Amino acid sequence: MNHDDHDHHGEAGHPDEHDPASHGREPLTGVDSRDLHATVDELSAALHAYVETAVGVRAEFGAREADEDPRVLALEARVGGLNARLYDLLHARLGLHADLTGMTWDDSGSDDDAPVTPGDHDTFHLGFVVELPATVSDLTLDAVIDIVDDGGAQIAHTLGARGFVVGEWGAGRGAPVLLDDEDDDDDEDGL
Repeated sequence: MNHDDHDHHGEAGHPDEHDPASHGREPLTGVDSRDLHATVDELSAALHAYVETAVGVRAEFGAREADEDPRVLALEARVGGLNARLYDLLHARLGLHADLTGMTWDDSGSDDDAPVTPGDHDTFHLGFVVELPATVSDLTLDAVIDIVDDGGAQIAHTLGARGFVVGEWGAGRGAPVLLDDEDDDDDEDGL
């Protein structure tokens, strides 16, 4: 949620939703945080209940059925509601636009920190969603692949000029082009 959207999340019932003290430039002291902690405790309990329920449901059903189980869905809705309540409380009391429900994976243990050696490689992708203009024109979506292919050739040339080795590259339409490193079992039709 961006900062411009904060008026649209249902906190209109809070009397202090834009209290000058909570949304002002001055430090804020004397905040009673008991209701904030109570909501975090409720959220924690709901998350624990979700885990216990999910483990139990998964013991009864396959993954797809477990995803759609009413007990799991009800707890997901409960967690979502508590996340919204916590957001509203943090916003009303402290003026914060807390991004607490996003997901970020910690890649600190990845090979990115390891020293590179000659021959190390990875795959990179660039995708476009292209739409024809709303007006009548002689443009076609079939022409886009030629433009993307030309751009790919320029990128491959630039990478080579900077010292990288581009063993293969491809342009495709509708789905990513799979290269040898990604899926050895598939044909590389787009290469």
